[in-house]
Amino acid sequence: MKILLVNKFHYLKGGSEKYYFDLAKLLQEKGHEVAFFSMENEKNIKTDCKEYFVKESDMNSKNILKAFDVIYSGKNKKEMEKALDDFKPDVVHLNNFQRQLSASIVKPIKKRHIPIVFTAHDLQAICPAIVMLDNNKNICEKCLKGKYLNCVKEKCVKNSSLKSLLGAIEGKYYRWNKIYSKKIDKIITPSEFYKTKLEKDGIDGNKIVALHNFIDIEDYNVETKDEGYALYYGRIIKEKGVLNLIKAFRNIENHKLYIAGDGPDIEKVKKYIKDNKLEEKIKLLGFLSSDQVKEYVRKARFIVVPSVWYENCPYSVLETLAMGKPIIGSNLGGIPELVKNNETGLIYKYNSIKELEERMNDLFNNKAKAKEFGDRAKVVAKEDFSKEAYYEKIINIYKGVIKNVK
Repeated sequence: MKILLVNKFHYLKGGSEKYYFDLAKLLQEKGHEVAFFSMENEKNIKTDCKEYFVKESDMNSKNILKAFDVIYSGKNKKEMEKALDDFKPDVVHLNNFQRQLSASIVKPIKKRHIPIVFTAHDLQAICPAIVMLDNNKNICEKCLKGKYLNCVKEKCVKNSSLKSLLGAIEGKYYRWNKIYSKKIDKIITPSEFYKTKLEKDGIDGNKIVALHNFIDIEDYNVETKDEGYALYYGRIIKEKGVLNLIKAFRNIENHKLYIAGDGPDIEKVKKYIKDNKLEEKIKLLGFLSSDQVKEYVRKARFIVVPSVWYENCPYSVLETLAMGKPIIGSNLGGIPELVKNNETGLIYKYNSIKELEERMNDLFNNKAKAKEFGDRAKVVAKEDFSKEAYYEKIINIYKGVIKNVK
């Protein structure tokens, strides 16, 4: 089978890109031919596959005509036509394609009667600002069913009137042209939660299949130990709930919290720690390499995922479970699907600092329970998130859409 994988970034920027490259590797291992369609960038990773690139888009351009390329790019449409005619794929698998690549690339795929699979790594199909948070970083669902006027009024896209207007117009364009509801043949959501949200937005549930992401389990088969500390790793940004975690740690005695990562809220975090004299028990590790993070996870008592927004299927959670460490996670988005409460970790109400404190004290005071959860986590990860199990499901999805289109 020949699969054209599409993603706007061709370097490791986030979860979508990890999935894009890992899926390509898995498909190649199973004997399929893969090609990539993406955007030019000096950070791009060179592969041994065919690669097709469009010119890099400037999302900060003040040229109104160029700005409208986020909605429809004639140049990108032509590049997709060339790629399709050269590679002749059996399936096109879209990942993050909106804005930089634009909906224009869908038309030539449909014209050639090639089936389209789309993995929804985020909720841009519902929210022009993608994250479903208002400007105060509180959960917001006002744009469901295309009610995008709210996005414009609140300047939800980077606090910009122009970008918010473009985001709203883009959202309307996708709806008018039935990109998600008709032209894409199958939508994969990496969580049941995202499937439910897309259904609530009006997309037929029969078109959507929930399928958690996968990892190479052997990459995380490490010998663990318990040095007794709690660990957070990820971006230091409000929606990740790091300040809530620190507040919950104030009254915890005789234990340490390590925080690995960087981001726009790092100075707020540093100030809060200093103002509350928490330097002795909360240590900021800064940005770490993946190997360094793995070492801290390996030695932690547990990991905390304190998100206050709709997480999808975070790789950090899958990797931690595969290493055999328990997770304390908030009850938002796809997290409760991955972290089985009282089996592989503990779930708490996302905005309850008190509950988070109680969950941490529970595992700090019960080393045996933490180990039991961690041992179970490793088994669950192998059963649920292995690349072998994922391959069987994704290849059946491809075969299904090919059969239906042909």
